[in-house]
Amino acid sequence: MVERLKDEAKADFLRDASGWELLPDRDAVKKTFKFRNFVEAWGFMNQVALEAEKVDHHPEWFNVYNRVDITLTTHDAKGLSERDVDLAAKIDRLA
Repeated sequence: MVERLKDEAKADFLRDASGWELLPDRDAVKKTFKFRNFVEAWGFMNQVALEAEKVDHHPEWFNVYNRVDITLTTHDAKGLSERDVDLAAKIDRLA
């Protein structure tokens, strides 16, 4: 079973992660990505989807035109886990 991040590890992630913010109402992080247009945003989402599928860890997301909001949490752990930290790093590299 996947374990939830301890407070220290969560603080380390938030300090080092560029733009990821802890949600106030749940143990999850969110980041907004903006692109030049819808096609670029959709292409980014496709790349993220392929990476997420490889690691069997899927984001919650929302897209409007050139904006993609991504929320990460691990449902099995009922909060943030190392899986979210790893996927966030991959997402940032793709952006």
